Amino acid sequence: MKIIMALLITCWLLGACSPEVGSKKWCKDLKEKPKGEWTANEANDYATHCIFR
Repeated sequence: MKIIMALLITCWLLGACSPEVGSKKWCKDLKEKPKGEWTANEANDYATHCIFR
């Protein structure tokens, strides 16, 4: 039981480290990521939140 709780807390903490989609930090991070590695959702969100503000 303790191991499961530790894993859940670890996953939660790691997920909280990524910036919110559409934030300036998220736009900057995605701009630095090679475009060949972008997902379709990332490309759409980037266009929506970073280009067409």
